Formats: sequence, C-alpha cells, structure tokens
Amino acid sequence: MEDIRKAALFHFATIGYEGASLSNIAGEVGIRKPSIYAHFQGKEDLFLQVARYAFQEQNLRIFEYFTERRDQPLEHTLHDFLFWMGQEYENNNTAKFMIRFSFFPPVSLYNEVLDIVNPFLDKMERKLTRHIRNARDREPFGHMEPVDVALAYMTLVDGIMVELLYSGSINYHRRLNAAWPIFWRGITLIPPHEA
Repeated sequence: MEDIRKAALFHFATIGYEGASLSNIAGEVGIRKPSIYAHFQGKEDLFLQVARYAFQEQNLRIFEYFTERRDQPLEHTLHDFLFWMGQEYENNNTAKFMIRFSFFPPVSLYNEVLDIVNPFLDKMERKLTRHIRNARDREPFGHMEPVDVALAYMTLVDGIMVELLYSGSINYHRRLNAAWPIFWRGITLIPPHEA
C-alpha cells in the first residue's frame, strides 16, 4: 500500500490528477491495475488519501523548519522560508503535490480537497502567529498585531507560490526579491503618528 501511495504521489505531483492513470501507477509498483482496488476504492479515493498524507507530511516539515529557527531573527526566518518553499517545490514531490493542489484542486474533488487545505492553512496561520508573537519582544514590529503580520505574510507566500506554479523558478525569485523588502519595510516601519 505504501508503494502505491508513493507512486501515486509522484504521478499526481508531476502530471496532475487528470494526467495520472491507475494503470501507470500500478505499473510503476509492479502490480496490475485491479490490485489497486484491494487498497483503494478508485482514483478519487487514492488521490484523497495521498492528499491527506502529503499535507500532513508538509505540516510536519514546516513545523520543523520554524522550530529549528526559533532563536534566529524573524526577518531571516521568514525570508528564508520563501526560498525554502521554492526548494521544497523543486526537490520534494510531497511539497509539489501540496502546492499544486492547494491552488488547483481537481474539479471533481474541489470540496474534499478544500476540506484538507483549509485546516492546513489555519494551522499554518496559527503557527506563524505564535512564532511572530514569540519574536515580538526582540523585533521592530511591536506596533502590529502578530496575527496581522502572519496574514500579510501568508498573502505574500500565496502570491509568490502562484508565480512558481505558473512561471517557474526564475520569475519566482524575481518576484520574491522585489516583494520581500517592501513587505519587511511595511511591517517594521513605525507609522508617523506612533513615532
């Protein structure tokens, strides 16, 4: 079953839901297509099980990322996370799957995928808010609420990830390099009436 899930993850991540076929997934594992039905009800069931697995795995990897950097300056942690996500997308099929289907879920499974994506995003927002709140005493954005900083950051992440999906790595880095200094200035610049 694990081999089927790994093969399916690769196929879904690289060629999409519509392009992936149970026959090709079975062939990669060295079984016949009917054998997949011993473990999964069909392509939709296989996809949703892979989706739950992928989002859970990426949630753990993101948690590790922030845990390992809890004592670093927030500017570096948040900036580097954007590069890290780009590398994850390029080198990790689980991340590629998660990012691809967060933005482009299969039409026939739209609601089911959103039921996986939305709790993931809620956890991400809470994790970021907590990380930002913990850094607040030593960082120059004390005039802003941590939840607002987290939401603004997630908006930046969304915009840059879409660029990665549509245009690839070069435009992703170009947008990241243009947007990051504006974002950081925006959250650290104290408004004149508060100075």
